[in-house]
Amino acid sequence: MSEFALDPKELQWCAELRALAAERLRPPAEQGEPGRINRPLVRALGELGLLERLFTSGSLELCLMRESLAYGCTEAETALALQGLGAHPVHAHGSPAQRARWLPQVREGSAVAAFALSEPDAGSDAAALALAAESDRDSGGGWRLTGEKCWISNAPEADFYTVFARTTPGAGARGVSAFLVPADRPGLTGTPLDMISPHPIGALAFDGVPVTRDDLLGEVDRGFRVAMGTLNLFRPSVGAFAVGMAQAALDATLAHTARRSAFGGKLKDLQSVAHQIAELATRTEAARLLVYAAAAAYDRGEPDVPRRAAMAKLLATETAQQVVDAAVQLHGARALQRGHLLEHLYREVRAPRIYEGATEVQRTIIAKELYAQLPEEAAE
Repeated sequence: MSEFALDPKELQWCAELRALAAERLRPPAEQGEPGRINRPLVRALGELGLLERLFTSGSLELCLMRESLAYGCTEAETALALQGLGAHPVHAHGSPAQRARWLPQVREGSAVAAFALSEPDAGSDAAALALAAESDRDSGGGWRLTGEKCWISNAPEADFYTVFARTTPGAGARGVSAFLVPADRPGLTGTPLDMISPHPIGALAFDGVPVTRDDLLGEVDRGFRVAMGTLNLFRPSVGAFAVGMAQAALDATLAHTARRSAFGGKLKDLQSVAHQIAELATRTEAARLLVYAAAAAYDRGEPDVPRRAAMAKLLATETAQQVVDAAVQLHGARALQRGHLLEHLYREVRAPRIYEGATEVQRTIIAKELYAQLPEEAAE
């Protein structure tokens, strides 16, 4: 693939995904309850083979899936992405026993995964997490998890959680370990949170939850690498999710302004409207290309993936917010009615600017990476 164009097979696949989203995934999505895991929808993703692709695709293919599904059914896109985010650490760092136990069920959509990183006082600053993993001498080398997680997608209804906990106090990012924690572990409870978006999101409480070395994902005190590796893979695809929403809003607005009569003509004939549409389309395409470039860089194993991924997420999510907001304005009051596409997108589009690293964090990452590339003599 050129970084500037998709080949015919990729374009055809995207069109097929859009059709699947509208015809096969939208019906179970509409039957779901906001704020709850939609298990029929997750199973439908499995039956269509899309969950399997989470573990066989590169970053670019993941982006194409998320963009295409987001265009036709944001609920399906989110369900797919959350399965990937929660299960990727198991796929990439899990033991053979962990992978055999959970990944087949994730692929078929019968088990729901969750990525438990954020805490009440450690959201964007993930290295500051405080969930304690204290040595449990009675378990022969295990730990007890004590503390809280908050704003966890798919909580508290997921079947298992990828949990990041502090095994070495005072060590920052170097003292974090990753654990696979089944939802039925004693001491683990959860509470749903009522958020502006319809996603299932909740808080988790850990009251001495037992974990052993068999539950480790990777190595002790190396869990931050597990988290960042997962986020580097998924950040460009968060941008793809945003691009899909932006394109859906843009297409709806093109159709509306072409047929809507106002001031003696069509809205599209007003220069202020036409120029605004041109600007929104240009920004959407620029975001799309930056997302594709970041994904291609990840697939090639290039060293500047953190910077590229941060740029892609930053531009795409900020652009999507701008496009959807402008689309609502150009549609007028009808776009504020419950059930309207833009009312739905308006609630959906805000969260991606925060989760998996807020916009401000992406700017920090970009600047840090740029200065790190500066020759030493130039910095003196």
